[in-house]
Amino acid sequence: MTELSRRTLIATGLAASALPAAPALARTASPTPFGAVPTPRQWRWHGREQYAFVHFSINTFTDKEWGFGDEDPKLFDPSEFDPDQIVAAAKAGGLEGLILTAKHHDGFCLWPTKLTEHCIRNSPYKGGKGDIVREMADACRRAGLPFGLYLSPWDRNHAEYGRPAYVDYYRAQLTELCTRYGRLFEVWFDGANGGDGYYGGAREARKIDAPRYYDWPSIVALVHKLQPDACTFDPLGADIRWVGNEDGVAGDPCWPTMPDKPYDQKEGNSGVRGGAIWWPAETDVSIRPGWFYHADEDSKVKSPERLIRLYDESVGRGTNLNLNIPPDRRGRIPDQDFRILKSFGDAVRATFARDLAKGAVAHASHSRGTGFAPARVLDGNRETYWASPDGVATPTLTLDLQPGTRFDVIRLREYLPLGVRVTRFAVDAEIDGGWRTLAEHECISAQRIIRLDAPIAPRRVRLRVLEARACPAISEFALFHAVAPVPVPPIVSTDPTVLDVTKWKIVSASAPGAEKLLDNEAASIWVQARPMPGAPARVTMDLGADPMLAGFSLTPSRQVMTGAAPPKGYVAETSLDGTNWEPAAAGEFSNIAYALSTQRIAFATARPARFLRLTFAEAAVPAARLAIAGIGGFISPR
Repeated sequence: MTELSRRTLIATGLAASALPAAPALARTASPTPFGAVPTPRQWRWHGREQYAFVHFSINTFTDKEWGFGDEDPKLFDPSEFDPDQIVAAAKAGGLEGLILTAKHHDGFCLWPTKLTEHCIRNSPYKGGKGDIVREMADACRRAGLPFGLYLSPWDRNHAEYGRPAYVDYYRAQLTELCTRYGRLFEVWFDGANGGDGYYGGAREARKIDAPRYYDWPSIVALVHKLQPDACTFDPLGADIRWVGNEDGVAGDPCWPTMPDKPYDQKEGNSGVRGGAIWWPAETDVSIRPGWFYHADEDSKVKSPERLIRLYDESVGRGTNLNLNIPPDRRGRIPDQDFRILKSFGDAVRATFARDLAKGAVAHASHSRGTGFAPARVLDGNRETYWASPDGVATPTLTLDLQPGTRFDVIRLREYLPLGVRVTRFAVDAEIDGGWRTLAEHECISAQRIIRLDAPIAPRRVRLRVLEARACPAISEFALFHAVAPVPVPPIVSTDPTVLDVTKWKIVSASAPGAEKLLDNEAASIWVQARPMPGAPARVTMDLGADPMLAGFSLTPSRQVMTGAAPPKGYVAETSLDGTNWEPAAAGEFSNIAYALSTQRIAFATARPARFLRLTFAEAAVPAARLAIAGIGGFISPR
């Protein structure tokens, strides 16, 4: 079909209306699916787009990221646990589900299981009668929010971990969670498995071959038997794969297909075009540097503007965003986090509230026939689509816009039950009588969001399929006007013992760029060559005053950085004049290379200090470079 003007189309339609009704045309046959395709369960999952991760456990009360397993259950005692407030925060952020950490690596269970004593039954919370999993599940259902669960395969508390008896225990835990709390939309298995732990008092390191030890196909099958609608996360055979980092950034492109072999992180970020299995990526990231709440990260909550970028770099590249929102020790989402979530959610809702392409006239260089007309891309139904005839792999689809239509956001979607068909495409706009290319990318998949630098009001826009493995099947071509999020001013901390490092200054450092250590931005990293004997890494900071310094914190880079590692240990010194130094602390960081969590080092005694000097003699693991995201400090409680 050649391109027609709006006037011609209207005239044609009026003329046709005067003719006798024609017999109904037979529906043209659908295209044949190409390559791997999603299961119905995966297809429903693709429609969720973004949901909340809620890390809440005994780590919240120990200020750790990975508990060792020897924590006393009596430490778990949220003072104002409010599951409805947590759910409200998720909904304010536009998150379409919630996944709760029922058990993290420390083995502490948030439900009153009879399988272990290391659980909420032995905590002060509600006199041992509480059930956080039940309360969260009920709150989600009251709000109409799908509920999911995380159950760490690693258990640093259980005496039998690493032996066959523990796998039986783990399956029993999974059975409890999948049968007691109603319908689940996702069950999450963490990839961290094996290492040092308490293990019932053994206090040793235990290594496992995870695929062989757990027999993942049988675990996944158990979940699907008990929860047929629940997608499973991570191991080969699961419904969803890890995106390969915890930064919230999917590859560009990010294909939903992978080879039928164990997960390879190098392939996981971008997927593999034409891979044998449908194994789409989930992009997980925390709104804070850590996964659990820490008061010294109140100043480092991602801004609404950063969350919008994360949305574009995850949802906008066809993956689902799993955004962690950790409750504080009250058992509530902190006020600052809630404000940021609402600003982010309001901006996304406002941006995508109205498809400005509605009312446009869609026409194409080629159309498959009845049931697959170009107008299908405008009907807002992801189950309908425009398709070209078999053998036409590079058609063009044009929208003749209503006059004055201004937009700066474009969203495209493929009909995934037929597989990923488009390899490469371009979007153009007709401005002042000429066509201008707005963007060119690989992969549309579940969706592709394109943001322009400024709004435009072209006469027409078009999608050009530049390369495809089969005739395209496009379910949406939508246009929007971006609404910016309302700014949320940063805060220092809700904890008065946490020092404001933005008032500190770098006095000297062993490599340039050390100012990144004090910017409260976990994504900016100080990187230098790895320390060598006689040439340590070192940074000296002026605190701007002389507080009673009780300790310091160090945040490693959580980014996947090839050839870079955090420091293995530290020497901390303090000074009042920058000339005379006193030792404050020395030692090794606990499990820093693998947990990649903030280390909080308390001095034996607090002391007045104007300057803090930190020295790092070696990297935690062999690497060519040393990488650190941030330094902090704290004083003693009054």
